[in-house]
Amino acid sequence: MDIAIKLKERENDLIQACLNRERWAQKELYESHYGKMMSICLRYATNYAEAQDVLHEGFIKVFKNLHKYQTGTSLNSWISRIMVNTSIDHYRKNVRRRTENIETAFSLSTSEADAISKMGEKEILNAVQQLSPAYRLVFNLYVIEGFSHKEVAEKLGITSSTSRSNLVKARTKLKGILKSRELGYEE
Repeated sequence: MDIAIKLKERENDLIQACLNRERWAQKELYESHYGKMMSICLRYATNYAEAQDVLHEGFIKVFKNLHKYQTGTSLNSWISRIMVNTSIDHYRKNVRRRTENIETAFSLSTSEADAISKMGEKEILNAVQQLSPAYRLVFNLYVIEGFSHKEVAEKLGITSSTSRSNLVKARTKLKGILKSRELGYEE
């Protein structure tokens, strides 16, 4: 119990030092959250360089908005949410949204076991990065982050049916990517 209190005090001291623009504190906050935040950015990015850009942009937002952080909440979750939102903003700036016909998506649906569950982390990440930005965003927000199609639609400015369509197509595309690698996954 004493350890938890000391860690919380240390976190509060670190945040206060960051608010005072102390470089050592900013560096420590960045380095202590780098790994987890980079993994979030990699899920949304096309490649490592793009993920780094999003990560750095996200940390700039973290430092600019640290005064809005509410003590007592999870700092890691707060920073994670900023990284997800920065990834969405990056998508909006760099790619035109493409809508798909929901009727086509229903014909692509499958009830078979998900091949992704049989893959390793790096293989899944690589396959997800090969998705188009629209499919990748919907896939991450719905499958990884746990948002509903309505919430995904609101975040991306699309309809719920487009969100569902893009998810079905993302899964179909992922399955094709995995199959093309000849890893033994059958359609």
